[in-house]
Amino acid sequence: MSSLKNQVNEKTEQNKQLEDQLGTQIVSLQAQLNELDVSLKNAEREKATLLQKVNNWASITKDFSETTDKQSELLKNTLEELNKVQVQQVKERKELNETTRSLIEKMAIIETLEVEKKRVLEEKIDLQNRLDQLLQPMGRVSGVTRPVTTERTTVRPALPALSSGRDMDLRGLVTAVDLRNSVASISIGTADGVKEGMKFHVTRGDEFLCDILIIDVDSEEAVGILELVQQAPRVGDSVSTNL
Repeated sequence: MSSLKNQVNEKTEQNKQLEDQLGTQIVSLQAQLNELDVSLKNAEREKATLLQKVNNWASITKDFSETTDKQSELLKNTLEELNKVQVQQVKERKELNETTRSLIEKMAIIETLEVEKKRVLEEKIDLQNRLDQLLQPMGRVSGVTRPVTTERTTVRPALPALSSGRDMDLRGLVTAVDLRNSVASISIGTADGVKEGMKFHVTRGDEFLCDILIIDVDSEEAVGILELVQQAPRVGDSVSTNL
């Protein structure tokens, strides 16, 4: 009986030791569990913080992408406008070059006409002087000569009242044009029946351009004032006393 009690006491003591050990382990595990719980909460907080950062970066990335798209569209539109401006500049530069070339050509024509006008006036003066020399022995004077370089005036020279030449149906071509002084030369003269005061109509095809009132004539050429100018005449245009 005593031996049985000892065994029971031993078992009880062992159970108590086991309980103490289990209690100690439970306390230790509980502490570990608490630490893990704290770590889990810290991890969840870090996760939430990281998720917030990810969301912020996603929003920033989205805004940046939208801004980049807008900037790309703006750059595209700007490049298109720049190309249009460059094309326009090339066109304007071409037009300017053409205008400059045309102006140079016209200046050269004007200079040529000035020289031709001076030559014609000098020839007229020479012919006038020769005619005066022929008429002086007879006590007659053909007229007053004019200097080569004349003062510009808007008043037309007085011309004798002669036939307009309609009944003669004279035809020729424009040989020179001086738009600055509103005069032109034609390819026919006294040898063809042209006289001062005659009026010639200038045409190009079926189009009327202007009239030329003859103020000076030599044997092969005549010079006149431009009238009723609808379009500027050019060298090669047709002239006639009848339309």
